[in-house]
Amino acid sequence: QLDEDRVEEALQALQAEYDDAQRAFQLVEVAGGYQILTRPEYAPYLERFDNVPRPSRLSGPSIETLAIIAYRQPIGRLEIEYVRGVGASGVIRTLQERRLIDVVGRAKGLGRPLLYGTTTHFLEHFGFKSLEGLPRPEELPIILRERLPLGPVEEESEGEEGSDERESLPLDGGDADNEAVADTPADGDDPAHTDADGPTDSVEPADSADLADPVSDDDAIEDDDAIRADDTGSEALAAGGDDVASDEDEPRTDSVD
Repeated sequence: QLDEDRVEEALQALQAEYDDAQRAFQLVEVAGGYQILTRPEYAPYLERFDNVPRPSRLSGPSIETLAIIAYRQPIGRLEIEYVRGVGASGVIRTLQERRLIDVVGRAKGLGRPLLYGTTTHFLEHFGFKSLEGLPRPEELPIILRERLPLGPVEEESEGEEGSDERESLPLDGGDADNEAVADTPADGDDPAHTDADGPTDSVEPADSADLADPVSDDDAIEDDDAIRADDTGSEALAAGGDDVASDEDEPRTDSVD
């Protein structure tokens, strides 16, 4: 059985040999192990002969969410949404599909919501030896953009971004019912997303007095004093005044002096 120290010395010697010979590949320590990787300066030449389509880039919200998970893991969805100020269900699904994050456990709170953390593929993809090697938080967005593969921005991520902006959450952290919902991954769009995606017409509720007494042609030609008196009563109802009474069972009568 080989001694761990001897293996480490052999790997370091191999690293130095590749560097001194200026090989097109290098031995790199990533994710707690070693990999033989092509040097970055030779990547454009290999891409010209590679028929594999380039993966799409992550959107801005996906990069922000990935940074939050990387530095606060394990972290639940509600806490992610609290930090970002918008919903994050769609972005989390995108990151899981890219194998950059995964479920790492459940919280002990009400509903036992799912907790997310980065994966080994995250370390390999961005070239980190371990989570202790993460850069300062303010530097991470720049590094993520530089190291993400080139290509078109992922359309699904952009669509989720629009839904996230419409799924804003209060910054008070939500109530216990919201905590209970967090342990179920969203298979489809949330009700808030569904309502926001379709065109909706903004309809103000009709006044109860108007519903009880349809306006006739004669009422439309009442004199200015009656109209002003009617408007004053409507404004008082809107302000919640107790001195204005509305009775839906009795027809409205407008008295004209």
